[in-house]
Order: sequence, then structure tokens, then C-alpha cells
Amino acid sequence: YLRDGAYMTERLDKLLSDSGLYSRSEARALVRAGRVSVDGAAITAPERKFSRECDIRVDGERLNCAKYRYFMLDKPEGYVCATEDSRLPTGLGLFPVGRLDRDTTGLLLLTNDGDYAHKVISPRSKVEKCYLAETEAPVTSEDAAAFAEGLTLADGTRCLPAGLEPLDGNYCLVRVMEGKYHQVKRMLASRGKPVTRLRRLSIGALSLPPASEPGELRELDESAKNLALTQL
Repeated sequence: YLRDGAYMTERLDKLLSDSGLYSRSEARALVRAGRVSVDGAAITAPERKFSRECDIRVDGERLNCAKYRYFMLDKPEGYVCATEDSRLPTGLGLFPVGRLDRDTTGLLLLTNDGDYAHKVISPRSKVEKCYLAETEAPVTSEDAAAFAEGLTLADGTRCLPAGLEPLDGNYCLVRVMEGKYHQVKRMLASRGKPVTRLRRLSIGALSLPPASEPGELRELDESAKNLALTQL
């Protein structure tokens, strides 16, 4: 946002629309109606320019006008990953960072920052994704050793070395640093342990809150979104 040591400025109506809550025409109408303030002063000219760092409010409620936005969704079962969702702020151009299968639940990042998304999903970043899996039969130490070596699937797909930690009963934790098609399910199936339930718990050092429920959506601040790029 800096240019020659000073914050860049943009039209107020554009900043309002960048919040994802209003179209440009709606933003202009709000400003002209005197419902918008910037740093405590009422503004009625939508063409006036301000920095995104300013305290911009509509009817007293502060808006997030940041260029890039980051959300954490606890994805419910039975939903596909898509670029549109009626529950999300409109106009932000959000897209999922990677994918979760229709029947896989858990942590899904949404953003409009392409560089950030690429860093999170690229195996070169070595960002670990942790899943809780339930399988038809308990995994063994031999399965864990095979994961650690790196599996080659039946179709020739090679998987990087991964972590597999047996838990009580038919549960286990799987840690991977890549996101090939149905990878966790295919890896466990290759060991004769088909997955019956799968939930992503964390990306890097960013984890779902313990009390998180499917469908919950949270916006991430700068420090929280950077946790997803932190190698454990």
C-alpha cells in the first residue's frame, strides 16, 4: 500500500465496494446520504480519496476495506468447494485454497490473494496439512513406516513421505505436505485401510478451534493467516 513512503489513496466509493458488502453504486449512494465517516469526519463526496488504513465506517460500523481478505471455514460434509457461497461477502472474488472432497469436513481457507494461496498449497513450501481419519481397520506401525518412505499408488502416482500416527480404535492422524487428488484416501486405501470419515484439522500452525462446528466461518487477521505458512 505504500508509494514513495506514503500510503496510497483511492476513491472512497471504491474502498467501500472493496469491503464486499456494497456495489459501487450503493457505495456512492451511502456516501452522498451522509452515512459514511472517515476517521470520525462525515464525508459526502464519493470521489474523495483516502488510504485503506483509515477508519472507514458506515452508520458507525467499521468496515474492513483491505485489498486481500482471508477466511477460515469449517467445511461441512456434503458440500463441494466452489467460488460462490451466499453466506460470504459478495464481490470479494474469494476462492478456496486447495480442495476438500464432498464428504470431507474441516479446515478450508478462502481468500482473494493468489500468491498466498499458491504458497500454502505448493509442496515447495513444505506446509503440513493434518487430517483425522477413520478407517475400516486400524492402521499399523507397518503402515506408518510405508507412509514415511513415500508411497507409490496403483496408478503410478508418487507421494512424498508423510506422517501416519495410529490412534485409539480405527482412528489415525495423517500429515501430508502436498494435495494430490483424493490423496489421503488413496494412500490409506493402498494399505488396505479404506477411509470411512475424514476431517482436516490444521494447515501449518493454523488449526480449527477445539469447539469449531461445521459451517462456522471466521475472518483471519494478519498474524492468523500467516500461521498457515508456518512450518511445524
